[in-house]
Amino acid sequence: MIGKGNKHENYEILNLLGYGLAKFNDSFIKQFGFNTKNSFYEYIVEIDISKTTGTVKNRQDLFDPFFENGRKGWWQKGNAYIHRKYLIDGLFGNLNVYEYSKVVKLYLNEYFNIEIDAEVKQTISPIVKSRFKQLQITGQEAEIYFLNNYNSISLFENGIIEDARLFGDGYDFQIEVSPLYFLAEVKGIRSNSGSIRLTQKEFSKAKEYKNKFVLSIVYNLDDIPKISIIENPIKNLAFTKKELVNKQINYHSEFLKW
Repeated sequence: MIGKGNKHENYEILNLLGYGLAKFNDSFIKQFGFNTKNSFYEYIVEIDISKTTGTVKNRQDLFDPFFENGRKGWWQKGNAYIHRKYLIDGLFGNLNVYEYSKVVKLYLNEYFNIEIDAEVKQTISPIVKSRFKQLQITGQEAEIYFLNNYNSISLFENGIIEDARLFGDGYDFQIEVSPLYFLAEVKGIRSNSGSIRLTQKEFSKAKEYKNKFVLSIVYNLDDIPKISIIENPIKNLAFTKKELVNKQINYHSEFLKW
């Protein structure tokens, strides 16, 4: 995928902050040494994450309707932004406030060189670090949105979805709409425009399954996402072949008898 939107330059950290404020309330800000949300908002402005305190509060308002915290937030938006919650839930939803705050502190350290907790890198678990790296991967955000909204597409309506991402076989999901089935490959685009890149496996699978292979483009991810589908993309899109040589290094052990 190629394509950049008009998202806030600190999109990911603002979402992490909004999620933490909405889910954990005052317990979250206390992990940073603050007793009031206003003082915490002011601190976020001070370290140049946001230009105004209103921006931070707005991000909390965005997440408020998705938690039972007594606040309505942007309830009138419905589920327009729930894909952002789903993304963070999928990565860090099982963490308590102490563990979640370490993720936020790690982000501030990695991307803004702000050290709030000197031991955060040593105390955060390896698997959380691995999930942390997924935050900026557009594909995962698009896949999560698709998983929760594929039934809104007439072609997939009332279909049964199976996750095939771990197989690495050139498609992300199989959707059975009896008596048919479709292979869906999901691509994410931040804005309303951009090009799509297929791997050799994806291209081969699309060529093999033709009308049963569907490119599902989740676009406008930086605001309110939408899904556009392209059946038989090899026939209906123009692709240019580009060959890249990747050097892979492996390490082999000595010969052992087991």
